[in-house]
Amino acid sequence: MRVDLFDFELPDERIALRPAEPRDSARLLVIAAEGSFRDARIRDLPSWLHAGDALVVNDTKVIPARLNGIRARGENMARIEAMLHKREGDDCWRAFVRPAKKLNLGERIRFGDPSENMACLLGSLDAEVIEKGEGGEVLLAFAFSGAALDDAIARLGHMPLPPYIASKRGEDASDARDYQTLFAAKSGAVAAPTAGLHFTPELLAALKAAGVSVHRVTLHVGAGTFLPVKAEDTVDHRMHAEFGVVTPEVAASLNQARQNGGRIVGVGTTSLRILESATDDQGVVLPFSGDTSIFITPGYRFRAVDILLTNFHLPKSTLFMLVCAFSGLERMRAAYAHAIAEKYRFYSYGDACLLFRADGVDAP
Repeated sequence: MRVDLFDFELPDERIALRPAEPRDSARLLVIAAEGSFRDARIRDLPSWLHAGDALVVNDTKVIPARLNGIRARGENMARIEAMLHKREGDDCWRAFVRPAKKLNLGERIRFGDPSENMACLLGSLDAEVIEKGEGGEVLLAFAFSGAALDDAIARLGHMPLPPYIASKRGEDASDARDYQTLFAAKSGAVAAPTAGLHFTPELLAALKAAGVSVHRVTLHVGAGTFLPVKAEDTVDHRMHAEFGVVTPEVAASLNQARQNGGRIVGVGTTSLRILESATDDQGVVLPFSGDTSIFITPGYRFRAVDILLTNFHLPKSTLFMLVCAFSGLERMRAAYAHAIAEKYRFYSYGDACLLFRADGVDAP
């Protein structure tokens, strides 16, 4: 499909720079399969679900994946910024760097705060460029490995706020809290699974009281989620792989819920993508552990997820393509126009919508 079919105009003031407080006070646009829109709040979510439904959340935890460093070539020095996006071993990470043209294979980058003594090992982290790819992607081999590397990244890295937030304000202490979900447990993401940001202990208690079960999967969100789609047709776009896990216990619970008449509710496109990767053609969720680069566009036949809770996404993004596949292109274009007119807040710290699959279940 042509990528420009997924374009729309968004006023700059609709981009949220801070989350709603409390988190479950954010607005919720309910988009029924038959096309109607209903304005609600996140805290109303239990009223839109049934006893026996299975809510699936992503328990990945965001790491401070943005690193600033210096490349020295003789007396010439250049500042380098790296956004880690996928771990490839104990001491290696794939990263998007800029300016990429200033780096050659075999060159070393010293990451750390230049205002501090970077000659001190505690204040710096060295890495060698061992592979160069397209779009500014490189493979970095670090001087540390395992837990020592994790500690160094935690000490020297910065929270990887999305570009549409970072370009408007600096990172601050509140982002360390605000950009993690209530479910964050397994370190590895370089972007938050943003639909999960809306949950509070009170909302979880209300869902459980309504008979909705909660299940955890893992998808370590990569920085590729921020990359624009530069191709003119979706068939020419390449997704970056992300690592995910669906445990045997969760797979069995979801299959049982569906056998009992319950619906699978994906919290965020990340939960949906790992579940669709783990589900066979008969709709059976299987245990899964590995990489997925699934790219969902209109025409995809959904096998696992019946209902999707998700934030509002960027124009021409793979995530907007996914929700159009789930609920229909024209329906989602109309829903986004409604959300803009009604002053909903967009993107990572913004409001959310609840989607009922165009070819499946509908709202009560």
